[in-house]
Amino acid sequence: MPAAYDDDASYEALRREMVDKQLVARGIRDGRVLAAMATLPRHLFVDKALAGSAYADRPLPIGHGQTISQPYMVARATELAEVRPEDCALEVGVGCGYQTAVLAGLCRQVLGIELLPGLAARAVANLRELGITNALIDSFDGSAGWPEHAPYDVILVSAGAPRVPSLMVDQLKEGGRLVIPVGEGDQQQLAVVRRQGDSYSMITDTKCRYVDLLGRYGFGGVSPVA
Repeated sequence: MPAAYDDDASYEALRREMVDKQLVARGIRDGRVLAAMATLPRHLFVDKALAGSAYADRPLPIGHGQTISQPYMVARATELAEVRPEDCALEVGVGCGYQTAVLAGLCRQVLGIELLPGLAARAVANLRELGITNALIDSFDGSAGWPEHAPYDVILVSAGAPRVPSLMVDQLKEGGRLVIPVGEGDQQQLAVVRRQGDSYSMITDTKCRYVDLLGRYGFGGVSPVA
C-alpha cells in the first residue's frame, strides 16, 4: 500500500471493530474475506467528510444517487461467492471500487463494470492509488454481463435486479457462482446461482437492500443515458 495511504491508529481500530462486531459476530466465517476487509482502508473509498463513518454498519452515499454497500453485505456476498485465488471474477455495479478491491485481494483477476462514467473513473483512481493492478474497470450497461471476457468463475452483482439475468448465468464457467440481489425495494434477497454442466441451481440467502440495477436487463428495461 502506498505510503500516502498509511492508516493512523484510529482507522485501524475502527476497522478491527467492524470486523469483530459486524462481520464475525453476525456469522461471517471465511477467513480470507475477513482478512481482506481487515486490511483494506474503506475510508479511502468515501468522501473525506464521511471518512469517520466509513466503518459504520450502514451504506454511505458516493454521489450520483449511489452508495457504498454496508460492510456486512460486502462480506456476505463475497463469502457466498466462494472466491478462490485462481478465479477470474466479474463485478457488475462497481461504484467507487470497494467491492472490486475486496475481490482483487482474493482472486487472480477482476473485471468490473460501472454504468456511470464518473463513478467508474473514481473507482479506477481508487484502485490505482492503492496499487491494485489485477482489476480492469470499464463503463457501459453491464446488466447483461461482459461476454467478451467470459466465462467467469464468479460474477458478483452489486445492485438489485428484478430477476436473475439469464445472460449473466450463461457466462459462468462449470461450477461458477453468480451472487446477485434479487427483488424490489425492501424485498430483496441475495441469490446464489451455481452452474452444474448444462443446468443451474439457485438458493436464496440474506435479506438486503441494494440500489437498483439499471440498464436493459435491470429495472426500467432500457439502457439509461448516463
